[in-house]
Amino acid sequence: MPRNSLFSGLIFDEHENPVKNTHIGDDPCYIVDDHGFQRHIPSELVDRQVFNSMVSIIEDHEDIISDQTARMLGQDDPFSKAMILTQLKQMKDQFDNLLLTGIPEEVRSYMGMMGFRITINVHGEVIDINQPGMISPETDY
Repeated sequence: MPRNSLFSGLIFDEHENPVKNTHIGDDPCYIVDDHGFQRHIPSELVDRQVFNSMVSIIEDHEDIISDQTARMLGQDDPFSKAMILTQLKQMKDQFDNLLLTGIPEEVRSYMGMMGFRITINVHGEVIDINQPGMISPETDY
């Protein structure tokens, strides 16, 4: 079963051009235009950088996030909070599963409408991740 590019449609190059995606065999790739040369970058390279960045934002805030998530879901009981907390703490282990299942198109569309945007260079290095609504690290809670 071919893997998926997790963030297709949300990735842009340094010149703000959308990055295309394709498969080479079963391997998904992002295509970055490097002055006419189409660089094929394995999507896992980019996706892992973005995923790790998102995980690092969540780390050390799992208790607050699980509490607020349970409240938003109307499941404000200790068992629901514990289940959500466990999932958040195991997030790093979920990357390989996420590669197989992908992020649903509707979710990616919603992320794009909300302004979520990833910028990469021609080598596949993530330069910027714009996550609207994120609190800057220096903000006091």
